[in-house]
Formats: sequence, structure tokens, C-alpha cells
Amino acid sequence: MSVETISLGCRLNFAEAETIARSAPATADWVIVNSCAVTNEAVRQTRQAIRRVHRERPGASILVTGCAAELQSESFQAMAGVRRVVGNTDKLNAFGAIDVMAPRGLLAQVKSFVAVQTGCDHRCTFCSIWQARGPSRSLPFQAIRDAVAVEIDRGAKEIVLTGVDITDYAGGLGNLCQRLLAAEPRLTRLRLSSLDSVEIDEALLDLVAGEPRLMPHFHLSLQAGDDMILKRMKRRHNRADSIRTVERIKTARPDASIGADLIAGFPTETEDMVLNTLRLLEDCDIVAAHIFPFSPRLDTPAARMPQLAREVVKARAARLREAAAERRSRWLASLVGTMQPILVEGDGVGHTDNFAPVATAGRRGQAGMARIAGSDGERLSAVFA
Repeated sequence: MSVETISLGCRLNFAEAETIARSAPATADWVIVNSCAVTNEAVRQTRQAIRRVHRERPGASILVTGCAAELQSESFQAMAGVRRVVGNTDKLNAFGAIDVMAPRGLLAQVKSFVAVQTGCDHRCTFCSIWQARGPSRSLPFQAIRDAVAVEIDRGAKEIVLTGVDITDYAGGLGNLCQRLLAAEPRLTRLRLSSLDSVEIDEALLDLVAGEPRLMPHFHLSLQAGDDMILKRMKRRHNRADSIRTVERIKTARPDASIGADLIAGFPTETEDMVLNTLRLLEDCDIVAAHIFPFSPRLDTPAARMPQLAREVVKARAARLREAAAERRSRWLASLVGTMQPILVEGDGVGHTDNFAPVATAGRRGQAGMARIAGSDGERLSAVFA
């Protein structure tokens, strides 16, 4: 008997799937599909994964959970091979009683993801995740500390804090990180998942400036670079706020790299608005952009706005991806010839501290300074000093 996990979407899903798998009974072959509903494409990929499992492993019992399962449970239950559909509220209890608010760790090679928060209190017009995840709930510090300790005991060299909206952590994300680093001296590499830029607090900026154990890569949920589109998205920041946030991060830590989520083809978007988002790549020095073509989600305000033609949305996403890829290639090339701290995560690959992907002959789990020998535009090559 075996347990396999297939996770789509956010890092929180990956961490949760690992916890569910640990409690699966040994009486059947289970495949746990932790679904995503952030876009229509994510839902399509979830269905595709279920069909592939049923085709390749017809005897397996498929459990479907996650955001898409929460929002469309009946349609997933009707799919061939699906034995159970479990919503987000009960997902960690799918195979038995587990504290639903317990942090979840996922050991991915030498990197482990630990959840500190779930749910969202905001109502961005394009998003249905708040419907699937419920209101924001923060996990208690002691439980997070214990989870981090367990993952370090299991061999994790780097801990990534994750959640739906981790900058909404009760008491402040910066305070949480400060307490965690003080309480767990074995935590030598702490990384953060996606941040809502408007919620970044002063305590976190203090850590950015003075704490080398906090990894210098910050992925921001910016979504657009045009003020009117941001207003129609019901975001709580404007273009100037995004630029100011990045300036503060870069002032505190000049070697920090910036990633961002950006949506292309939002309803009512004009060519001038597109150009504003394209310019944001440069204005915010974005070197790791996640580009999403707008996807109208059921029962969201944006789905009721005047839509752009799908071919226009796809073309604008491709245009934004091309510009982002060119900036990323230039950034990687700028690192060639420098010495960079890296962590080897497995199979001869890893990342620099500022999250540039690296190919190296170093051993799994090795961390230290390496000389960047080259770049193919997508990944660096490095030799340990």
C-alpha cells in the first residue's frame, strides 16, 4: 500500500498534503489531490491530474481536497476514480483527528514549508480563495516553533513560512519572525512566501536590514501597475506604494531580489494600463514574476465586469511574460563572476540566498559560498569555493 500526493497552486497546499498523507491508513493505495481554484486553468489542471491518476492507476483510491474541491465538490465527486471529496475545513482530518490549526511541514529535499496562517479577510474582486479558505486565522507561536523544530530534526536546512496571507499574521509577521529566530538558534535559513506589500510591518523591515538568517528574496502580491486597475481589483495599495515598498526593501538590503504576482488582461484594461504594468517590472526591479492571465472566477465581482476577449488576455500575458523573462535573464547574467551563498537542495540543483536557481555539483544539503561560473538565461551554474 502507498500514499501519493499531487498538489496544485500555493505552497500551503503542498504543506497540507504532506500532513494528510502522514495520517492515511495503510489499507489502500491512496492518491491525495490537493486542488487549487485561483484560476480556471488551475481547476482544469486539477481535473486533468485526477483523470491521469485514474488512467494510470485504476486501482488507486483518489481523495480530492483543497480550494477547488471546496467550491465545486459535487462535480469532483462525480469524476471516475474519486473515492472521497473533502473540503478545506476538514482536510487535515480526512483520515483521522488532527488539530486543524496545527502547522504543516513539508520536507522538499532540504527545504521545508511550515504554515503559520490560513484564510483571508480581504475581498479582491478577482479572487474566490476567501470563499474556499474562510476568514484569516493565525496559528499560535508555540505550535509554529514546535513545527519548525520537528522539520529541523527531520533534516530541513531551510524553513519557508507559508499561508494564504502571512503578512496578516496576528501580532505582525515581523514579530513572529523575530521570536522564531530568537527561540530556535538552529534555524539558520528562514524564507518567506508571498507577501501583501501593504501589510509589511516595521519589525519585518528591521529584520530585512539586520538579520542574515532571513533570506533576501521577497515575493510581493502586486497584481498590477495601474492605479485604476488596482482600484477595480479592490487592492489596498497603489502603484506608488509598490515602488515605495521595494525602495525600502532595497535600502535595507541592497542584495535583495524582488518577485511579484501580476495579472494580465483584467476587465476594462486598456493599452495605457498594460504599459503601466509593464513599466512596473523595471520600477520595482522585478526579477521573478508570476504572470497570470485573468480568469473570471464564479461569483466574483470581476466576473461581472466587461471582459476582454480571451485572445487579448492571452496576448497580454505573453507580452508581460516576455518582458519579465528578459529582465530575469539580465539579472542572472549580472551574477556571473560573483561569489554567492547557495543551498544545494538535491540532484545537483539549488538556489542562491536571493533565490536564483543554480546548477552545481555540490552535495545535497550543502550550503556555502560558490563562484557563479555562467548562466543559460534561466539558471546559473556554480562551483563551491
